[in-house]
Amino acid sequence: MYALDKQLVLEDGSVYKGYGFGADVEMAGEVVFNTAMTGYQETISDPSYNGQIITFTYPLIGNYGINRDDYETINPTIKGIITREICRKPSNFRNEFTLEEILKDLNIPGISGIDTRSLTKKIREHGTIKGIIVDIDKNPEEVAENLRNNSLPTNQIEQVSTKKAFLSSGRGMRVVLLDLGMKSGIMRELNSRNCDIVVMPHNASAKEILRQKPDGIMLSNGPGDPTDVPETIATIKELIDKVPIFGICMGHQLISLACGAKTYKLLFGHRGANQPVINLETGKVDITAQNHGFAVDIDSLKETDLELTHIAVNDRTCEGVRHKKYPVFSVQYHPEASPGPHDPNYLFDIFIENMKKNRKEQY
Repeated sequence: MYALDKQLVLEDGSVYKGYGFGADVEMAGEVVFNTAMTGYQETISDPSYNGQIITFTYPLIGNYGINRDDYETINPTIKGIITREICRKPSNFRNEFTLEEILKDLNIPGISGIDTRSLTKKIREHGTIKGIIVDIDKNPEEVAENLRNNSLPTNQIEQVSTKKAFLSSGRGMRVVLLDLGMKSGIMRELNSRNCDIVVMPHNASAKEILRQKPDGIMLSNGPGDPTDVPETIATIKELIDKVPIFGICMGHQLISLACGAKTYKLLFGHRGANQPVINLETGKVDITAQNHGFAVDIDSLKETDLELTHIAVNDRTCEGVRHKKYPVFSVQYHPEASPGPHDPNYLFDIFIENMKKNRKEQY
């Protein structure tokens, strides 16, 4: 039987005692919760979780282990994970490592034995909150005071974006993929459609992007507040009327800001693999994978050239927009899934068709 050796301390002074696993380090982060029942490897390696401590609402995590194929980035940047129960002896034909082994290698701490239901209810009622996993003998009042007095970094996209451009060759449409913290699933979907992909840093200029002679531009997912990257917003504004653009998650928010809309922080965000979204044009509902803490203000779209295309069934927030003049569209959810359902995968095909049509019109 393991002894209680760690505690999760929140900035409001709340304390949850449990059992440590993974790396024996202290890292502060924004505590959020994810409602997916599977896909913990993809979740942990999603760059959109940069700087966050993930609470898994599903009670058992790690039961099918970790494999080489399901990473969304090879360098996860989360600050910790919180579970009700951790499986230390996984069983699955694809299993290559235990979750604990990987967390140790990645220098990421974890805590189990936590009442995740109570913690999730707190976040739902009061919003996301700063927290830290520390040794059980630390004074929680002092730890909470330090949390309140120290701000979390705001350069999250810069932390996870590639520093240099690189190529993933194909024989189809050339796509510049602006890396705002992209999941590898986006590249997989474009590669499966034989796109010639140039991945570029988040701060690439419009001139540098257009120099690649792209047929289209993909704006990836990413972490944090979209207003923290004004230079990227300005770049997108320059590109709106140049080539077809498809934005996902953070890319969706940046397109909206570039067109004059506004964003705001959600109380506890949307993080999971079971979020229903309705397509306003077809009336069809897709079950989607989501991971975001900010949303586009629907009312602010009225003064822009964007029109609302999708809304969340649960809270009626903005889930998609389309430009009225140019082949530019975006969605708040993750159509590449990983983890999650593949209902909205067709959006990549729409992007391909937009590029083909635009190329035909040019020539």
